[in-house]
Amino acid sequence: MKVSHIIKLSIVIFSGLFLFKTGANGQQKQKNNLEDWTNIPPVVSPVVGTQAPSDAVMLFEKNSLSLWEGVKDKQASVPWKVNGDNFTIEPGTGSIVTKQAFNDCQLHIEWKIPALEVHENLRYGNSGVLFMGLYEVQIYSSFNNEHKIYSNGQAGSIYKQFAPLVNACLPPEQWQTYDIVFISPKFNPDKSLRSPAQLTVFHNGVLIQYDVSLKGYTNNGDYTEYKWHPENLPLVLQEHNSRISFRNIWIRKLKLVR
Repeated sequence: MKVSHIIKLSIVIFSGLFLFKTGANGQQKQKNNLEDWTNIPPVVSPVVGTQAPSDAVMLFEKNSLSLWEGVKDKQASVPWKVNGDNFTIEPGTGSIVTKQAFNDCQLHIEWKIPALEVHENLRYGNSGVLFMGLYEVQIYSSFNNEHKIYSNGQAGSIYKQFAPLVNACLPPEQWQTYDIVFISPKFNPDKSLRSPAQLTVFHNGVLIQYDVSLKGYTNNGDYTEYKWHPENLPLVLQEHNSRISFRNIWIRKLKLVR
């Protein structure tokens, strides 16, 4: 090979290496070490059986509703019936609300529909979990769609906004679980909405709502919207004339970077 050819080939190879290092746009690429040693997650015990993770707030374990108060009369003791490791709604006494306020959170709650109820000559069970007292995940007797209701009103719906992806209900008299991630809405300094509330729901271990953006607060009417409210508000369990039972309720506060 002639010396001139060797020189030309060397120039081509060198130019290719230069382009590889600098990239197609001529800008030199910086080494990007993807290892992050600065943000070490805190250690939390995992969920094992009915045991809550170590950073959870136990809202009900056994024999006491001391962390709750009635909506109708906050000065009186909660009028719902406590029976060891569970408690049951007393119809007509009103909803109950946590004494502690929350925003972004993970909630675990177990609930049971009674075997037979008669309300307006219908067998059903009706309650709900309202995050911040405003955004409801419906509890309802929807096993095999036996008790007919509009799709975004059955068990697992974001009430009157989003129907569940599937119906994962168990029959009455069997304990059921919700595992819910709630991201609270955020408001601007002028009280306008910056970002909507979001919900992800697992029902009996089955994903039924995935990162849905709520249209506003829960409203039984034909229209909803967002209205400014404080950053932290209590959790509410709804009393709706049905003897729904609850147990093993815990909540984790989430510290999300947004």
